[in-house]
Amino acid sequence: MSGRTSHVIGVDIGGTFTDLVGISEGGIYIGKSATVQDDPAEGVAACIREAGVSLAEIDQFRHGSTIAINTVLERKGAKTALVTTEGFRDVYAIGRSNRPEGFNLAFTRPKPLIPRELSFEVTERLNAKGEELTPLDEEGVRRTGERLNELGVDAVAVCLLHSYANPAHEVRLGDILRETCPGCFVTLSSDILREYREYERTSTTALNAYVGPRVSRYLDRLDAYLSDGGFPGRKHIMRSNGGSMSMDQARVQPVAMMESGPVAGMIGAGHLAELLGYEQCIGFDMGGTTAKSSMFRDGRPTVHEDYFIGGYATGQPMQIPVVDIVEIGAGGGSIAWCDRQGGLHIGPQSAGADPGPACYGNGGTEATITDADLVLGRLNGDRFLSGRMALQSGLGEKAIAEAVGGPLELNLVEAAFGIAKVADTAMSLAVRSVSVERGSDPRDCAMMAFGGAGPLHALSIARDISIPTVVIPRFPGNFSAFGMLMAPWRQDFPRTFVAPLSDIDPTAVQGLMEDLMGQGTALLEDEGLPASEAGFGYAADLRYMGQEHAIPVPFKDSSDLKDGGSARLRQDFEKRHLGQYGHAAPGERIQVAKIRLTVTAEGDTEAAKQWLSTPYRPEDARPDQERPVYFDQETDAVETRIAWRPGLAPGTEIAGPAVIEEPNSTTLLFPGDVAKVSEYGHLIISVGGP
Repeated sequence: MSGRTSHVIGVDIGGTFTDLVGISEGGIYIGKSATVQDDPAEGVAACIREAGVSLAEIDQFRHGSTIAINTVLERKGAKTALVTTEGFRDVYAIGRSNRPEGFNLAFTRPKPLIPRELSFEVTERLNAKGEELTPLDEEGVRRTGERLNELGVDAVAVCLLHSYANPAHEVRLGDILRETCPGCFVTLSSDILREYREYERTSTTALNAYVGPRVSRYLDRLDAYLSDGGFPGRKHIMRSNGGSMSMDQARVQPVAMMESGPVAGMIGAGHLAELLGYEQCIGFDMGGTTAKSSMFRDGRPTVHEDYFIGGYATGQPMQIPVVDIVEIGAGGGSIAWCDRQGGLHIGPQSAGADPGPACYGNGGTEATITDADLVLGRLNGDRFLSGRMALQSGLGEKAIAEAVGGPLELNLVEAAFGIAKVADTAMSLAVRSVSVERGSDPRDCAMMAFGGAGPLHALSIARDISIPTVVIPRFPGNFSAFGMLMAPWRQDFPRTFVAPLSDIDPTAVQGLMEDLMGQGTALLEDEGLPASEAGFGYAADLRYMGQEHAIPVPFKDSSDLKDGGSARLRQDFEKRHLGQYGHAAPGERIQVAKIRLTVTAEGDTEAAKQWLSTPYRPEDARPDQERPVYFDQETDAVETRIAWRPGLAPGTEIAGPAVIEEPNSTTLLFPGDVAKVSEYGHLIISVGGP
């Protein structure tokens, strides 16, 4: 190696496969291995071994994982207690007074991660300005800590009523608990977010405590593996907000890495959309366990703070910045099953990596989407994962016949089509939810499809909702890992600041901005990042008077907020409100809800961005093949051209029906589709008729 800062790898742990992408001196290499559920760090090690790279040569290690979100979804977190202000013990259980499913007579509220018997109150009180009304009862806190020891609690979430305004009581309470409960993972809400809304803040703090011990143990194992291998560089963990953080920060704020893997792919898709000139683009990522979709404009994704793990109706709210992603249980390994009324369903259960789909031959007996794709001739069992995992069609056929064909009285092809169609319809609805429901017409969008199974199903989805163009990037099966190489270090510092825009005190705003700047600069120093190379961006969360939720609008200095706000600020807010909600109300009074600072540091992300636009040279040319493939249920199988993507030169056009295969993914072109290899090696596909 000629020098440091040029050798970076990204590793994404999914529910089925672990993917690696590395860039060194302008070159790229990839790795893929089955995810080891009991020890995900072993899957990382397997990927690095397959890539043939020495840890001692690597300058940066970037990583995303589903371990945090899976801990919540599977409810395999720590035994966690909640400590809050006297009189507010039941806020977490009561939640909001809404009913998301008004016509569902069997609807039940989300079950808290912390039971009521592990919720404790302490005497203290601040007002909403952070002024002390009742001192903290320190002896009462010590008694609570002793009780937690008796109960064998592993983690504690501390969320006092007005700690967002003044964290002094909460910090002292945390110090006492760490003294009396030395083995506990203690999370303070003021360390996670300084915002009002006590229910969402409590839920976010509970999530952090609940996953903390498990995530910390995993990060410790991974850290030990890297250190034992002689890794000398920086370790970054992907955040849900589209940036990255240090491993030490991830141990303190594991809740920030809930969607770390899926978000990375969307960041990469945004950069590619910007490179290719698509103003509106939909990212579509279908892996082995789930399918994800997200909308971005001008290469930038939408970031929300009203995210629910497990869905809005029954999920756990999380009030931290998260890239707007809709995720459903429809991956290649998602299991097909029939209910007692004869309805066909896909997922959310997955066969995972072990045993995996029936066709893997590892002992799995459940019918999955991958089995259906193999039966329909859309997958090549001999080339799956470059031939390292030969698929057994007979096992897939048997599973589909038993799970779907028999119960629904369908032949094998009909049953396989049913599985594929139900899955595609469910994924189409997810894509609609991030486009149509966000104010964008899919006919004006392009779709970036990636993930191991994404290119195989993208054209069916695009047809269903009239998306005219689908782009398949290079190495789509590893694209989420690649996206990590383009994610900057990022930290958000939101602070509650409620006031009518017409009555803003610029001096108060300036003081808050300086406070936030001090926090951001201090964190950069702790992380060893030069403040001179960082970007600092302020935004005010604005809403019309009487509204609940706000929209962040960037501003430069406190003068933008005085005297009712500058014309540019108001126009920007109204434009964003119109785009997000379909209407705006010029002349209505505007209110500020929060002031926030976002700090970013690009680091070594330029090499990955440049690689996207590097002229492509084909390699590993192979002759075309043919095989029968089913494209619709009304016709028989069609003898179809099978092309090998690594050997396709820029400018090559392939008209559907066709299958384009590559080491870690497969693209299915329907009749009427036309794919062209761009000068950078990405597939640009014009979608044909319905």
